Amino acid sequence: MPSFRAPRGTRDLLPNEAARFVRFGRVARDLADRYGYRPIETPIFEQSAVFERGIGEVTDVVEKELFRIARRTEEAEAWALRPEPTAGIVRAYVQHGMQTWPQPVRLAMIGPMFRYDRPQAGRYRQFWQFDVEAIGDPGPAIDAEIIELGHRFYSEVGVTEVEVLVNSIGDKACRPAYLEALVAYYRGHLAALPPAEADRLERNALRLLDSKHPSMAVINADAPRITDHLCATCEAHFGAVRAHLDAIGVPYRVSPGLVRGLDYYTRTAFEYYVAGREGQQQALGGGGRYDGLVELLGGKPTPGIGFGLGLDRVALVLGEQSPAPEDGVPLDAVVVFTDPGASVERLRIATGLRAAGLRTRADLGRRRLGRQLEAADRDGAHFAVIVGDELQEGQVGLRDLKAGTQRLVPLSDLTRELGRAVKQHHHGEGG
Repeated sequence: MPSFRAPRGTRDLLPNEAARFVRFGRVARDLADRYGYRPIETPIFEQSAVFERGIGEVTDVVEKELFRIARRTEEAEAWALRPEPTAGIVRAYVQHGMQTWPQPVRLAMIGPMFRYDRPQAGRYRQFWQFDVEAIGDPGPAIDAEIIELGHRFYSEVGVTEVEVLVNSIGDKACRPAYLEALVAYYRGHLAALPPAEADRLERNALRLLDSKHPSMAVINADAPRITDHLCATCEAHFGAVRAHLDAIGVPYRVSPGLVRGLDYYTRTAFEYYVAGREGQQQALGGGGRYDGLVELLGGKPTPGIGFGLGLDRVALVLGEQSPAPEDGVPLDAVVVFTDPGASVERLRIATGLRAAGLRTRADLGRRRLGRQLEAADRDGAHFAVIVGDELQEGQVGLRDLKAGTQRLVPLSDLTRELGRAVKQHHHGEGG
């Protein structure tokens, strides 16, 4: 048994699964580019106060799951690994004066997040998210655009039957009256509340709607609905969001119990699910509007909306829907040999092909040609460049591993000939 293992709640992405995540990243970046969202990178750790103030101290994320970094001295700054990307991105927006840029500022990021959560299927202590933020537009059209972008991401990575749950959770004008009704309702069920939820009731009753405790499902089923308490402005905004979603053909369902788990959300909230698998541990991703967050983190009042899509959850669902592993981008060629002493030539040829943009691996060992060709085929290579006795005459063999054909090619023409053959191969596959 190995002496060392990955920390509990984390895992290694081995080549096939890593290839799937690389593809997720390519799809996400392409979508961000298509929709006009510019890349941003923030540190994987921030001052703890960024999350405590932005996310809210009375949340599971801060109370139970925040990965805090141990201080070396009492005077040292308190840091924590990022549990989600929005607070850090908004901190960057304020710090770097992005409020002076043309609004909205559209930003996108892909990266690891960290939560000291109880590990379970699809929920890891280090996990990956695709995040999109639009800061500086009050909506509702931008809300619909972002919801549609997330829905398209799932479609383009191959997850089927994804639907959107949407809700409005009001704002500071109408939410206080709703919270009064909610607190009164829960006080009537105080004896049935789990101790942690009873303690949270007076501090942040809205969090009870997002409780993961099994006994809360029955209690929450009859709780007052925020959509019955919206002010005219929030109700009009929510109606306009739905009208925009209808216009662009996004399938959605209004879910009055959807509140999301972080304090910074206002008005629009949404989550993505595979149809028929709704539940607190089944969301593929979600997001919402956070019109007060910029001000909380030191900026001027500025509206914003965004989402975080969990790539680990996507990989889990995609593995169920399409079990075949992914092998990554196939090689164009593998340089093999009949003379074990020709390693310098093999490496030189492969280096030249790579410089020309051809994906090439050189077989630099000493195994028999048959084994080399088997490995090249297993790697998904389209062609094999065979370095043999013909090299003395300035030629190499070029074998089409799919068709089983082979011909001699002058070494001086190899790059051009292989490039042409690769293009023909892709054209034949419809690529």
